[in-house]
Amino acid sequence: MSAADTHLPDPERVDTALGVLTGSDLEPIVEMVLLARDGGYEAHAHDGSVRFRRRGPGEAAGDDGHDWAFEVEEVRGRDPLGDTATDRFAPLEAELAHRFPDRTANAYPFAHEQVAQLFDHPAAPDLCVIHTSAHHWAEQGGHLGEHGSLASVQCRAPLVLAGRGVRRRGMVDGRAAQMVDVAPTLLALLGVPPAEDGRGLDGRPRPDAVLAHQDGDPLLDLLDPTERPDHVIGLLLDGTNPNVMYDMAARGELPNIARLMAEGSTLRDGLVSSLPTVTLPNHTTCLTGRHPGHHGILHNAWWDRSRGERVVTNSPATWATAMDDLAPGTDSVHLALRRAEPDALSASINEPADHGAGFSTFDLMRRGVRTDFPRSAEGLPHSSEMFVRPVKDYALFTQVDHHGVQQAVGLVGGEYLGTTYPVPRFLWWNVTLTDSAFHEGGPHSEIARASLRDTDGRIGELLAALDRRGVLERCAFLLCADHGMEESRPGVGGDWSPALREAGLDVRDEAFGFLYLDTLSGE
Repeated sequence: MSAADTHLPDPERVDTALGVLTGSDLEPIVEMVLLARDGGYEAHAHDGSVRFRRRGPGEAAGDDGHDWAFEVEEVRGRDPLGDTATDRFAPLEAELAHRFPDRTANAYPFAHEQVAQLFDHPAAPDLCVIHTSAHHWAEQGGHLGEHGSLASVQCRAPLVLAGRGVRRRGMVDGRAAQMVDVAPTLLALLGVPPAEDGRGLDGRPRPDAVLAHQDGDPLLDLLDPTERPDHVIGLLLDGTNPNVMYDMAARGELPNIARLMAEGSTLRDGLVSSLPTVTLPNHTTCLTGRHPGHHGILHNAWWDRSRGERVVTNSPATWATAMDDLAPGTDSVHLALRRAEPDALSASINEPADHGAGFSTFDLMRRGVRTDFPRSAEGLPHSSEMFVRPVKDYALFTQVDHHGVQQAVGLVGGEYLGTTYPVPRFLWWNVTLTDSAFHEGGPHSEIARASLRDTDGRIGELLAALDRRGVLERCAFLLCADHGMEESRPGVGGDWSPALREAGLDVRDEAFGFLYLDTLSGE
């Protein structure tokens, strides 16, 4: 039984809400609705439903003894989760040929695991609404680029592994990874030994786990065990559509990313985000190896039943303290490296999921340290003036990412803010401009492409700094994003809350899709 199962409200209210959400009036904007009840999980769509069960520990678990297994108990009409292909709408030509795909054409990679993990958290919603690919949140600012769904384009992030300790397999087809695989892969590159009493996805002991609780697996088929990097660099390009990035690299528009791709392995099917496929849950998943339903950063905002209050983690006011809501016992790449090598420096640049980092941008903020944040975006290197001047967010996140590269280059060079540092054994850098630009214009817009060109220039600065320090050839790189980004369709908008209210349901809707039926929707 999931943790959320114990909180399910009156079944009649649930069925009323399901009837409204899967009705013909909301069919253009509601892809499906997810819930946990009676020891199982359900997905309901306009044209069908499925109920499935997760096998518990000892009930014929996966072949490797630590994964979950699932069995479908009932299907009515079309199974909303029936297509779990990982290669749908890749590469770019396939995505452009199928804009705004219908639910019957979509695929949902690793869907059963994604649903189950979400409802393990005690604050999981009563109902999780998955919006359609075309849905355009006009009421919430009208972004042309959207994410958050289980579906292929919105859940798919890029994944590039490069450098020392990585196999040069080029573009790899027919292979997808999950966000929970990032942390164990980083730790495999770092050579960190298994954790004491490590446990796997199903909660049972896992002798090879490098984290205290590890939901994912290291991507060993992409690594070269005969080489060991001295330094591991992680680059997260927030909100980047992999089809777009790979295409631009192939066309010569991103020379530094193309260089990394040429010196390692790239997954065409990409890296599948954990549900919900949004920012902070997946940043945290990258660095902890746990799904959101396990590490505790459940969404960018959610309702905490135990405290009777709203939790918001993805805002300027809360990013610095977002990790206060981590579930007890949650490990991280930074902590695992510290256990193995107490004197090694791990650095977290502009990353709120900085649990255990020796150097952290947000730790400086928490301590009130004055940094060299630029006062203006105008005139900064690697800055597209055509967007910096008219687009406020583009200017702001240009400043943020310039600040990030200053920190990264300073640490690699040995000095930042008057303090000397060794070259970080592990450095993680969160790039933010891409998310803002991909939202603003959609993934196929010129502003999105400009953000990648600007970011590629900043990555080039970091590579040059590593080269000047004489360590570039001894580095491994992992480049990823936290989720994908899909073009929405203006005109396919609207909200499900008015229809629920008309049905007599007073529903709290957190982060536009987490519905709580057991608490008032007012503040």
